[in-house]
Amino acid sequence: MDDSKIIELFFARNEDAIKHTDDTYGRRLFHLADNIVHNDQDAEESVSDTYMKAWDTIPPKKPVHLFAYLAKICRNFALKKLDWKAAAKRNAEVISLTQEMETCIPDTSRDAEVEARELGRILDAFLRTLSDENQMVFLRRYWYVDTIAEIAARYGISESAVQMRLNRTRSKLAAYLAKEGIRV
Repeated sequence: MDDSKIIELFFARNEDAIKHTDDTYGRRLFHLADNIVHNDQDAEESVSDTYMKAWDTIPPKKPVHLFAYLAKICRNFALKKLDWKAAAKRNAEVISLTQEMETCIPDTSRDAEVEARELGRILDAFLRTLSDENQMVFLRRYWYVDTIAEIAARYGISESAVQMRLNRTRSKLAAYLAKEGIRV
């Protein structure tokens, strides 16, 4: 079932919206959550929470890209679950990703919401400057939390090529942010 029909079901408050959402996106959402929490039960819980949040927010929201909307919700639930479970002992992979990105993205937790939105706009503009493949490698690593090996297998390139692309992209991002007046 296509996104517009699923959204119509949400707006009609028809519970089949959840079933069709799960049929269409359940596996992808589970994979996203599992890449973060590395636990089937926690991943399933994150996906289930995603469906509840979608039920509560659609309407009034009417997402243009349903999977992107759901993935953002699911990712946030999975990260919260990871924080809750790990507390002070964060998952080494997430810490590693955070440390990689610290060199080119400032900490927005202290910034106002408006500044965070502006950073989002700038990041979107930056991503549009990249080739399609470099965009996807970057997003698979830092949005979907795929491993270097998974990205290499997905795109048929070596792990060192993935690492090199990510290093170059982070350097370009740091320069782009500096050009936009954002201090890292």
